[in-house]
Amino acid sequence: MSEFISTMSHNMWLFAIISFIFAAIIGSFLNVVIHRLPVMMKREWQQECNHYLDEYHKDIISPIMPKLEQAIDGYPEKYNIVIPYSSCPTCHTHIKPWHNIPILGWLILKGKCAACHTHISARYPIIELLSGLVISFLALHFGPTIEFALSATLTFGLIILTGIDLDEMLLPDQITLPLLWLGLIINVNHVFSSPMDAVIGAAAGYISLWSVFWAFKLLTGKEGMGHGDFKLLAVFGAWLGWQILPIIVLLSSLVGAIVGIGLILTKKITRSNPIPFGPYLAVAGWVAMIWGTSINTWYLSMF
Repeated sequence: MSEFISTMSHNMWLFAIISFIFAAIIGSFLNVVIHRLPVMMKREWQQECNHYLDEYHKDIISPIMPKLEQAIDGYPEKYNIVIPYSSCPTCHTHIKPWHNIPILGWLILKGKCAACHTHISARYPIIELLSGLVISFLALHFGPTIEFALSATLTFGLIILTGIDLDEMLLPDQITLPLLWLGLIINVNHVFSSPMDAVIGAAAGYISLWSVFWAFKLLTGKEGMGHGDFKLLAVFGAWLGWQILPIIVLLSSLVGAIVGIGLILTKKITRSNPIPFGPYLAVAGWVAMIWGTSINTWYLSMF
């Protein structure tokens, strides 16, 4: 293993290419998680709701129980990250292995199902390509180090969270909480931050947005963001330390405002339409992981 790392250190571009291929393959799996995890969560919520109604209010709502017990998604009964195999959502033909090659498979099929020629979303190759590009960049930035492996893990988690938040306005605890605890654990060994800074960062990240949420709700009677946003900022605090949080909040708010105003001006949304904040936090946090110290130094030097 040490010889492999030594070889990769002397040939960083080879390491980056290998990382790109590996990450593109992982990106194909990320597409599956982005699509299936929300379905699994909704089914779990439905089961919990049915259990509650059956346990406590069966006599009251018995006339509508059959409706509550119906499937809410139309997917197969056994449906998780692994089962069933990937198939066309229209004709249900299983996707052949050579059609499932990251990026190339979509190009070979010209963006259409091989059986029924239904259009396949370009999001799939985009996520695979994005995964490959950002991980290969991390490979060049960190080299074959523990920092590279951990930053790649965080990046994969952020891609999943971004995709799900764009689709469902949801940041699942199944992704944010493991990342939060992982950040605290790795910084016991001062990987990205000191243990104290990581603990304070996790708490400060959560409490800061939680406070903004409640202040906005008390003033307007509306919820300005989701609870998942608190946890995502806590993730970055746990990984990078409390010192980086102001930069992340500033960058995410700036990008969010620019994108939101642009969408309103182009009439793609109205002011009343909710906009997921998670993707902006994810991008800002990733940028802070790479250039946060430099940005902080530059910003503070101005004052």
